[in-house]
Amino acid sequence: MEPLATFVDVLLPIPLAKYFTYRVPQKLISQIHLGKRVIVQFRGNKLYTALIKKIHHQAPVNYTAKYIDDVVDESPIVNEFQGKLWSWIAEYYMCSEGDVMNAALPAGLKLSSETKVVLNEELFSDEIRKKEIVEFLSDDEFIIYEALEINSILTINEIYQLLSNRPVHAILRRLTDKNIVLLFEEIKERYKPKLEWYVELTEYAKNEANQRAIFETLEKKAFKQLEILMTYLKLSKIDSDEKYKIIKKTDLLKAANTNQVALDKLVEKNVFKLFQQEVSRFVDTGNEKVDKLLSTEQQQAFDSLKEQFKSKDVALLHGVTASGKTEVYFKLIEEQIAKGKQVLYLLPEIALTMQLINRLRKKFGDRVGVYHSKYSDNERVEVWRSLVTENSPKQFDVIIGARSSLFLPFSKLGLIIVDEEHDHSYKQYDPAPRYHARDTSIYLAKLHNAKVLLGSATPSLESYYNSQQHKYGYAALLKRFTDVKLPEILIVDIKEESRKKKMKSLFSDELLNEITNSLSKKEQVILFQNRRGFVPIIECTDCGWVPQCKQCDVSLTYHKYKNELKCHYCGYTTQPPAKCEACGNTKLLMLGFGTEKIVEELQHFLPDAKIDRMDLDTTRSKFSYQKIIQDFEDGGVDILVGTQMVTKGLDFDNVALVGIPNADSLFNFPNFRSYERAYQMIAQVAGRAGRKNKQGKVIIQSYYPTHPVLSYLINDEVNKF
Repeated sequence: MEPLATFVDVLLPIPLAKYFTYRVPQKLISQIHLGKRVIVQFRGNKLYTALIKKIHHQAPVNYTAKYIDDVVDESPIVNEFQGKLWSWIAEYYMCSEGDVMNAALPAGLKLSSETKVVLNEELFSDEIRKKEIVEFLSDDEFIIYEALEINSILTINEIYQLLSNRPVHAILRRLTDKNIVLLFEEIKERYKPKLEWYVELTEYAKNEANQRAIFETLEKKAFKQLEILMTYLKLSKIDSDEKYKIIKKTDLLKAANTNQVALDKLVEKNVFKLFQQEVSRFVDTGNEKVDKLLSTEQQQAFDSLKEQFKSKDVALLHGVTASGKTEVYFKLIEEQIAKGKQVLYLLPEIALTMQLINRLRKKFGDRVGVYHSKYSDNERVEVWRSLVTENSPKQFDVIIGARSSLFLPFSKLGLIIVDEEHDHSYKQYDPAPRYHARDTSIYLAKLHNAKVLLGSATPSLESYYNSQQHKYGYAALLKRFTDVKLPEILIVDIKEESRKKKMKSLFSDELLNEITNSLSKKEQVILFQNRRGFVPIIECTDCGWVPQCKQCDVSLTYHKYKNELKCHYCGYTTQPPAKCEACGNTKLLMLGFGTEKIVEELQHFLPDAKIDRMDLDTTRSKFSYQKIIQDFEDGGVDILVGTQMVTKGLDFDNVALVGIPNADSLFNFPNFRSYERAYQMIAQVAGRAGRKNKQGKVIIQSYYPTHPVLSYLINDEVNKF
């Protein structure tokens, strides 16, 4: 009896709300498993990486199932919890599961398909026929033929370059119609494991008699080689059972203070063998673990949260800035690790992870993994694989990352911490899935029977409301650690200062004097302006024309350091106009200001001050956040000017003053949450001032000094707000 045909329903990374059925070749049946990736043909001969969602024996009714081409993985890369999470996100946020798959998998796990072009060898096997065919080729066709004779395989991109962007597809279509060339798809695995060279004694050299002979020979003729062998034995030999360890090649050469040539000679003499082994990309920090005792208030909050977690799955920790919420988090993490559970620590900004990674590793060693977009594809794949592979070079108990880390393949999740839970960076706007990481984390925790801790000095209205309705647990830290006072907040009326001619460009006398005073005491200053670039608007003085994005119809921001106008929605750029495109007027006015202009003006008033800027433009590279924050922590920067990046959870000991040159742009933002966000951002950035030894000061410049948001801020009335 013929065995039943096996079929798989697969999920493709495309925005279609359905699975597709493929047949499994007999030779691959033993390899298929839910959560593994397979190669399938879709839309003609295009190859895709798909995920197996279901295995069955029911053939599709409306079409004949194609065969899967191959199985990619030895073991599943997506687990059952992820499958349920993806389905929920697709339904709740109204998108396809393929969209979720695209967002969830790191690029290194999404194989890319690339069309290849080869000559039809059968057609050219006869020399006479080959000559006849070549004679009738057009010039463009002959160029492709000649290139394939030399290289045998070309990609579409390579042919584009070869023909200087002439109509490549039309030419290829003619060649395929004549059966002269063949097209095929080749799948590329983007992830490349990091391999390190290791050294080990050969079986011959491990023999004692042989070893003595080797020593005698090297003593007479090759002292450098003898030194390498002695160093290896010193590093690797274990006296108890006479076994020899493998040693990293770079470590051996460094310890022996020699070069590769001498080592190669020992390999030739059958003393050593060299081999490669996969290693982790995450460097061991070697940090000693540090334990801190909780203060009375922190211990009370910790005990309260533990008690409430007995009956509630979600709790809100409402702690003022610098109250020590992080130490409470650490204590909860410690408990979960002791139970053999995993912890996900979510942060809204990548900038925050840089400071917290060191603190977490000092506490929990090197079982802390990091996952966010500034890390390379290979590093992200490594974190992913570590969570699905038991024998991975690294095992992570704690993952710290931005919102995308929700998609990682956790199997024993015990706790999710959503720090700065109010932050709107947790919301993904474009492209789909448009999920909110805080809300999604609550569903993810439910799947794992885990707990969620939301932490903030300025909770979102919905989280605060849920805690007051006893849907969430609630604990408060209303005093700063070691009872340091909250900063003094002063409001400067820009209208009044301008009338008295006390405004110096963007700064009032009071703000400039306080900055100068702080610098004279070797204290640091943070200036917050939630707009990057030089100026947000360029306007014609005659007709009011404003340069706009051709795709988004929003005003373009002028960036002086690049001398370009840029759309902050889609990234479109263009050169600044020399004259008005509507009326031809050459007088164009620059309105408003961003972080770039603040830095330029400060350098004019304070030429000796060391000033740095932290916004999206200055933090594009992998370690740029880290460098700016480290420079500021080490005292290499006097004044840090930044966007909302500087408001969130950063802990600096020497900041005495925080200035906000224009608070009104926060109140007047066209969003129904603008007052809520203004309150949160100002309160958060104010919390950077005076954190350890003395009370800080905050100066807010505004045209509306009696604004109710400012009134609540001055009196620290978050509950009334």
